[in-house]
Order: sequence, then C-alpha cells, then structure tokens
Amino acid sequence: MMEARLYSKEEKNSVKCALCSFRCHIREGRRGICGVRENIDGTLFTHTWGRLVAENIDPIEKKPLFHFQPASRSYSIATAGCNFRCLHCQNSEISQMPRERGEVDGSEVTPEEIAAEAYETGCSSISYTYTEPTIFFEYACDTMAIAKERGLKNIFVTNGYMTRECLSALDGLLDAANVDIKAFSESFYKKVCGATLAPVLESVETMRQMGIWVELTTLVIPGMNDSIDELRALAKWIYKTDKSMPWHLSAFHPSYKMMDVDPTPASTLEMARQIGLEEGLRYVYTGNIPGIKGESTYCWNCHSMLIERRGFVVKKNSIVDSDCPSCGAKIDGVEL
Repeated sequence: MMEARLYSKEEKNSVKCALCSFRCHIREGRRGICGVRENIDGTLFTHTWGRLVAENIDPIEKKPLFHFQPASRSYSIATAGCNFRCLHCQNSEISQMPRERGEVDGSEVTPEEIAAEAYETGCSSISYTYTEPTIFFEYACDTMAIAKERGLKNIFVTNGYMTRECLSALDGLLDAANVDIKAFSESFYKKVCGATLAPVLESVETMRQMGIWVELTTLVIPGMNDSIDELRALAKWIYKTDKSMPWHLSAFHPSYKMMDVDPTPASTLEMARQIGLEEGLRYVYTGNIPGIKGESTYCWNCHSMLIERRGFVVKKNSIVDSDCPSCGAKIDGVEL
C-alpha cells in the first residue's frame, strides 16, 4: 500500500478524501465508497498502486476517441475498483471486485514498466480505462509523468466524477478524456449509478477550460435514457459547452444487473444522432452497431466524408493538416 494523495486529516483519526465528488469522510479502519482507499490509524492509504488487473493494446477508436490521434494504438490499463455501482457495468468483475469480493487483486507492475511497454510496442498513448481511473489516481499520475518523458500521450476514460483538486493535479499530465455522460437526469444517476449528474458536467467544463481534448459517450438504454426530450436537452448542453466536442452514442447490450433490458435498436441511435446534428453539434457518432452511417467522420461545414470507419478500423483518412480537403474547414481534434 501507498499513502494516498488529496485527503485531509480530521478529528478522532478520521480523514476526508478529496479525490472524487463523493468526498468521503472515512473513519479509522474503514474504506471509501470506491473500496480501495482505506483509513489506517488516521492515514489514508490506496490499495491500487502497482496492482494492474488489466492491460491491453487497443485501437484509440475503442476508447472511443475519434478526433485524437486516429488509427493509433493506445496501451490500456486498469486496476480493480470504481466509485460508481452502475447496474449495467460491462466490466463489473473488476470494477466491483472490492465491493462484492472485498479484494483488490492485480499483478505487480511499476509505472516505469508500463511506460516502457507502451513505448516499445509502438503505442502513441496510455489509456487509463476499463474501470474508473480516478480511483487509481496515484498510480496513474506516476505513470503519466514517465509516459510524458517518453513522448506518450495520456488518456482517461472516465465517469467524470473527479474533484477540481484532482483535475488540477492532472494539469499538464492529462491530454485527452472520454467522459461518460450516462444520462441527462439526476434520477437515472441516483438509481442506476449511485451518483449525481452535476459533478460530471462540471468536470467536462473544467477539462475543456484546461485545454484537455474531450469526447463524450452516452450509452443509450431503451426506456431509461432514450427519450427525445432527454437526448435533446443533453445535445443542447453539449452545444452550449463546446459544440466541437464529439458525442458518441453507443448501443446498450444486456449486462450485469440489467439482463432483462432489451438491446438498443439501430434506429434509436440514428434518431439520437439526428437530434445532435439538429442542435448544431459538429460531430455525432453511433457505436456498437457496425455498418451504420454514424461511424465515420464528416466535415461539419460541407459534409464530405473525411475519415471512413467500420467498427474500430479506420479505412480511409482524407484530412490534410487538420483541414477538410474539399472546403478547407478546420476539423477539430489532435494530430488528425
């Protein structure tokens, strides 16, 4: 174990964690909501440092990031645990491990080893993903600093529930993030995720102010967050915040504690994409159903196809120095 960062000591050996927006008050001998930060004799320790539970080389499109180093590979890592308890989690075996099994398993791997492996395998970035990277903040930060020295980019795939203090500590280390906006209602967040919506929206706004490249993902679940009114309200918020942020609309497939909910029809994703475009968003994508129009990137100005995709594979990229070759419009993104 390693002493945690971003916490303060309180009376009677209690501590207050300032890592995520739950801001847990943790009594001696107890753990926070994430299940991986423990108060031992008045000092907060993290159980995740150096304990990898997953590592893979993924296409950057799988994060999904479509406007950040397209067609590159990202070294993807995770530790056990999460501060959410999403009923539809696709990685519940590792995200809910501390909560359901009382364990924080993983292989011992140092930040230096992660950065070296990412560099030597030809990856352009390291993605902190699969579970919530905020809860392995110390491990991620130490890895990110070494990755920067090797010329690698750092990416969070996150639920966006980190505090401003956490984001400040990531300034200069974090290059891009895909933030899950799971719905646009507090009731959904409370019932399905055990959290609240407002801190997520605040994190997105703060990241953009910091110059971090941000793409958003919404898993569209039939009967739960797929109403026209809710999707339009979310699209309006994205437009007001930054109309150039790509919005990924993914199809739900039954998982974990929501096996009784039907998969998302392609027609629902196409409808949601149309709503986003109607509200003025520049880039709206559909995912988890290969072969429909929303997989590819189109110029926001002249609507020419610029990056043709199928699934996670880039078949053609026509962008020239971040410009549309047809009309010259500047296409938003990083190293397009």
